[in-house]
Amino acid sequence: MKIILAPDKFKNSLTGLEFCDAVEEGIHAISSNVEIVKLPLADGGDGTIEVVNFYLKGEVIYAEVNNPFFKPVMASYLYSDSTKTAFIEMAEASGVKLLIPKQFDCKNATTLGTGEMIVDAIDKGAKEIILGIGGSATNDCGIGMATALGYRFLDKNNREVKPIGANLSSITAIDVTNVHSRLNEVNFKIACDVTNPLFGEHGAAYVYAAQKGATSVDIMMLNKGLEDFSKILDAVFNVDVESIKGGGAAGGMGVASKVFLNGTLEPGIQLIKNLAQFDSKIKNAHWIITGEGKLDTQTMSGKTIQGVLASAKEKHINVAAFCGAIDLEGKNPKDFGIQYADAVMNYAKGLEDAMKNSSDYVKEMAVLFAREFLK
Repeated sequence: MKIILAPDKFKNSLTGLEFCDAVEEGIHAISSNVEIVKLPLADGGDGTIEVVNFYLKGEVIYAEVNNPFFKPVMASYLYSDSTKTAFIEMAEASGVKLLIPKQFDCKNATTLGTGEMIVDAIDKGAKEIILGIGGSATNDCGIGMATALGYRFLDKNNREVKPIGANLSSITAIDVTNVHSRLNEVNFKIACDVTNPLFGEHGAAYVYAAQKGATSVDIMMLNKGLEDFSKILDAVFNVDVESIKGGGAAGGMGVASKVFLNGTLEPGIQLIKNLAQFDSKIKNAHWIITGEGKLDTQTMSGKTIQGVLASAKEKHINVAAFCGAIDLEGKNPKDFGIQYADAVMNYAKGLEDAMKNSSDYVKEMAVLFAREFLK
């Protein structure tokens, strides 16, 4: 019998790999004649870098780059020399995690440091770059990133503008003559889990800028900047910026990734599944055991378990979910295609016990599952 272990993390409690180890131990305590394949997953959020490196087996590269406010910061990314693949999280250089809330000011923030990490990876020899664009502190439509790559953004007096969101409306031309010579030799894949357009009531500024320190006046200014700049992008790159699904992600980095990097935007879980060669490795499996900290109705909106269910359904494989807690608002897990579900909170004395001893409880759940289905 073949069983796939494909969990997300239990946030602040259990990594995907620790989950796999606990389930393997529990299953093998009951049935040793089971082939177990560990394929931990992530959806592009916290903890994704550990999962990516499970497959990339790369090294952590450090580079001194600019933070959102042009101050030096030591950022890191993963690089696999054997596959010439880099995994870069823009939050490392351009993220809110680098700031305290009172410093949030996205109109004056830049993605320059993200571009500098990309340049560093290209200069290392990267041929493929996976870029995670979550957790940004910026709303500059990626002009900071593009500046690092050699694009120049000019105002009506032919002067280069400082690459921040507040200056988007000032840009009247883009000089592409000095773009990095090897940029077009790199295949960019962008982990993007939102579908917001670049501007308008559902765009980058109106939906996300307030949580990055923008006032209502700032938001109107930033939205106008994105709209004005989109006309320049349409003219220079012969694109219809307004139609790019996910263009408003990360303060316009969705659009920037398409036009400046020629990248493809994909849901984070799909990128990780591709990296894991998930669909080919689950062939002939009898069960996939997945899991996450909380199984709720949001799980079906682009999260890891939804990605597992999509692959399992296509190949007619049963799915079990071992989670921290389950709250499906009265619905049954089977309504979502989950044949068996269990939760740590069914056994723990309380939340503190659940968080502290989740590995033991997951192992116990695996034992019970094995007794029912694998003997």
